[in-house]
Amino acid sequence: MTSNQQRAALQRQIWQIANDVRGAVDGWDFKQYVLGTLFYRFISENFASYIEADDDSITYAELSDDIITPGIKDDAVKTKGYFIYPSQLFANVSKGANTNESLNTDLAAIFAAIESSANGYPSERDIKGLFADFDTTSNRLGNTVIDKNTRLAAVLKGVAGLNFGDFQGNHIDLFGDAYEFLISNYAANAGKSGGEFFTPQHVSRLIAQLAMLGQTSINKIYDPACGSGSLLLQSKKHFDAHIIEEGFFGQEINHTTYNLARMNMFLHNINYDKFNIQLGNTLIDPHFGDDKPFDAIVCFPGIFYRGGAEKKIRQYLVDNNYVETVISLAPNLFFGTTIAVNILVLSKHKIDTTTQFIDASGLFKKETNTNVLTDKHIEQIMQAFDSKEPVDHFAQSVDNDKIAANDYNLSVSSYVEAKDNREVIDIAKLNAELKTTVARIDELRKDIDNIVAEIEGA
Repeated sequence: MTSNQQRAALQRQIWQIANDVRGAVDGWDFKQYVLGTLFYRFISENFASYIEADDDSITYAELSDDIITPGIKDDAVKTKGYFIYPSQLFANVSKGANTNESLNTDLAAIFAAIESSANGYPSERDIKGLFADFDTTSNRLGNTVIDKNTRLAAVLKGVAGLNFGDFQGNHIDLFGDAYEFLISNYAANAGKSGGEFFTPQHVSRLIAQLAMLGQTSINKIYDPACGSGSLLLQSKKHFDAHIIEEGFFGQEINHTTYNLARMNMFLHNINYDKFNIQLGNTLIDPHFGDDKPFDAIVCFPGIFYRGGAEKKIRQYLVDNNYVETVISLAPNLFFGTTIAVNILVLSKHKIDTTTQFIDASGLFKKETNTNVLTDKHIEQIMQAFDSKEPVDHFAQSVDNDKIAANDYNLSVSSYVEAKDNREVIDIAKLNAELKTTVARIDELRKDIDNIVAEIEGA
């Protein structure tokens, strides 16, 4: 199955699940149940695979909970970061979901048990609260226990029906694609903003490649506003063939999205000891101040020309020769906003005192309600970024002295001349055509006058 086929199948399945619970759960809240169930299925299958250790004679889901010894549990938590008993596995719970009269409370107890299995272990902080937004007893699922269980069973059965083999064998980012689909379909309708918590995969892919160009090994990767972890994971994808020594770091202010980011790390087989996602406001309470330096910094500063404090920051960056490239992107690339954003690439290892400007605002493909960057667009941007060669109406490198003289303005349009797409008019040719047209009109008038005179004479 190709990536497009997998993505289409995923979207059809999610939409079918939505139809099963439509009218009961607000679409924006519904995404938590789908994503939470996807995560529950993943960690269940991942944990079972770990216990079975490629031994075909063992099927963990068929074993009794009684055979689990304290030693087995201790070793598993130290390695995986959590523990799941056979009876708690997604496969077993979903199998009997339709007839389980205590499904909602059973799920709540299972989620609590998975989280508490890490208590006292190094993974405790990474596991705690992962299922906080998956409230199986919420009245949003229905007013009665029967209603709640019916809808929970529908979600479980729907996610169980996803037939893509193992998670790691997929051609798509299952979690990311599901999140994008849910946001694009529900954010606007629910009147709630979700796009600020999620960087689309195509933009994340570009940023990851920009941050890692030319590097063969990475110590740490950090995103100060990591959202659901999309940028960090694109960095992992782009750098899978290389060494990432200490792993992935991020901070997120929104509690729900913070949980999604941690889920996303596990979902992409990044073990608890290879990531550190913290909850909090990076601007007023940064959690990684003592852990610098990081090898990749990702940022989206949106102000490149205003005065005041913004100008002071730009002046500091330019005077110290830290700005490598400024890239303007097309509008409407993000969910929930149509604004055009810029990417600021910083470096302390520049070999000259120029700053590159790339106008990529014309690179996009229209898809449904948003624009997207295709692989070809990303390749075009990366070629210009890597070579630093001038390209008419697309890329220019400007001496920092010129930028300083221009009030430290870093807007791309100030340095890359936009292509004039207006039609070129040949005035001489137009005048000749007008003369011919006027002469023809005079002839027609004479013919009409002659016809009128003949009619009146008759």
